[in-house]
Amino acid sequence: MPFLGQDWRSPGWSWIKTEDGWKRCESWSRDLERENNPRALTHSVILNSDDEEIFSNEEQEYTSKKRKKDHFRNDTNAQCFYREKWIYVHKESTRERHGYCTLGEAFNRLDFSSAIQDIRRFTYVVKLLQLIARSQLTSLSGAAQKNYFSVLDKIVQKVLDDHQNPRLIKDLLQDLSSTLCILLRGVGKSVLVGNINIWVCRLETVLRWQQQLQDLQVTKVNDGLTLSDLPLHMLNNILYRFSDGWDIVTLGQVTPTLSMLSEDRRLWKKLCQYHFAEKQFCRHLIVSEKGHVEWKLMYFALQKHYPPREQYGDTLHFCRHCSILFWKDSGHPCTAADPDSCFMPVSPQHFIDLFKF
Repeated sequence: MPFLGQDWRSPGWSWIKTEDGWKRCESWSRDLERENNPRALTHSVILNSDDEEIFSNEEQEYTSKKRKKDHFRNDTNAQCFYREKWIYVHKESTRERHGYCTLGEAFNRLDFSSAIQDIRRFTYVVKLLQLIARSQLTSLSGAAQKNYFSVLDKIVQKVLDDHQNPRLIKDLLQDLSSTLCILLRGVGKSVLVGNINIWVCRLETVLRWQQQLQDLQVTKVNDGLTLSDLPLHMLNNILYRFSDGWDIVTLGQVTPTLSMLSEDRRLWKKLCQYHFAEKQFCRHLIVSEKGHVEWKLMYFALQKHYPPREQYGDTLHFCRHCSILFWKDSGHPCTAADPDSCFMPVSPQHFIDLFKF
């Protein structure tokens, strides 16, 4: 028999009638679970028995840390979160909706686990995780933090398997490890959700991921055509397709021909014009002894002072008419007469700003 409380939206508890009266079904399920799972006995029960003390203080501390560590690792891969293509972003309570949508709730409900498998959304998700690691990690709920590290684990394993975008993940893990070190050494329990040992385990996991990426070696393929077999104009076209200067520098280290093409002044000039405005050029103008503008040096100098232009294959969109956040390809049931005029692309920084009150 279901019991309905004052809140009509609550499903209430399930009750069963016995000879002694009505009892909750949950108590029966817990007793059954304890009988089926002998490991469910807590450590405190063992230590509080009348027998003589088995564990010393050091052994107790070691056993406790090991159990928490194993529990964290076992539960990391288990996800019980939503996989929605769109969510309603409400910032205040109404009669129909109580509370408001937080950053952690949005991160849990949107389907980021599947998004990282899409090459168009991969960079977007990585950038979002990096921004959260820099400033918003402590604002996530416990479930959202667990989901965060679960998605990050999938990203790292994907990079280790297909050897794509390792530099992006290295930058993300560097920011995350720096944040965790500051939180653990500085403020600690005052802002962290959960046991401090869990966060120590998470930091150890991040450091292990960094070491795995550091040891990552791309397998050389000898079959088929290579970059050295392509004509110069095709190699030059490939370089002009890159939007990140570090990718051009890395590709220039492959062969002497690519090294020569990667130093082209016009290539770096076009890259500077793509990412930065002309007013910014005047403030950081670098001229060589011959009077030529050093566009390559200017690019990296401007990158330190101004954020580069972000480019993503697919992003989240926000409907201003329905207040719904959704993936562009998935769409959402919009009630506006002209839905396309209400859609607005959401950058990773704008995604975080949506949930600041």
